[in-house]
Amino acid sequence: MNDIDKVKKLREATGAGFKDCNLAVKESGGDLDKAIEILRVKGISKASKKMTRDAKEGVIALSGDENKTSVIEVNCETDFVAKNEDFTNFVKELSELNNQKNSNIDELKNSKMKNGETVEDNIVALIAKIGEKITIGKAKTINNSGTINNHYLHTVIKDNIAKLAVVVSLETKDNSDVIKNFGKQLSMHIAASNPLALESNLIDQSVIDKEQELVNEELKNSGKPEDIAKKISLGKMSKFKEENALLSQAWVMEPKKKVKDIIKELSIADLKIKEFFRLKIGE
Repeated sequence: MNDIDKVKKLREATGAGFKDCNLAVKESGGDLDKAIEILRVKGISKASKKMTRDAKEGVIALSGDENKTSVIEVNCETDFVAKNEDFTNFVKELSELNNQKNSNIDELKNSKMKNGETVEDNIVALIAKIGEKITIGKAKTINNSGTINNHYLHTVIKDNIAKLAVVVSLETKDNSDVIKNFGKQLSMHIAASNPLALESNLIDQSVIDKEQELVNEELKNSGKPEDIAKKISLGKMSKFKEENALLSQAWVMEPKKKVKDIIKELSIADLKIKEFFRLKIGE
């Protein structure tokens, strides 16, 4: 077995980065057991064992501008670590890289950070230092031509890092304060109301089917006649679609009106909601 193969085998066994494994192989004279011991003493191999644990806490980081905006989820095991300075500094730099890489996670993990090491190797080193599992979760970049991006962060930890982030892309040539204010309010509405799609016909069919199953199960044991149960079912499904489609949701700031009513009242002819994305830790 040549040294390269030994480095690969050591990486699989310990979860440590290529550079650390390469140095350990050289330092041990090619003895894998000794190499594992060297990494263990340095605290590096501890990272792989921590990767079997759950990481349900963490943060969402946002980066970019009104033309191109990205969000990324970075998970850890406890809220305490989510506020750790080493962790938040790593997330802030990672967020900027994510915007450059258009949320391509594979490219992101292989990207070099300011210290010259890859994102993947920095994660391993951070796990060894902090003592918790750390993983990259969901990521999204919104970059549409002819649009203005707006965002909202909820439960801010530090700067551009929070527990929930929303990005909304508005298609319009109007770049007035009215649009900016609406974009901010719409982002806050989405954060609170969590719509599944822009319109009811765009809600994922698997979600509709699952809800229909729940409604059918509820009505099956109600003892109501079949024709009445069918009408109730139609009503429940219609309400579900209305409450989960952004345009037909009750506007959070004025619940008697719907989102589409607010857009109509703005009287901006070319205004459209092009895209939106909501990301929250734990969901």
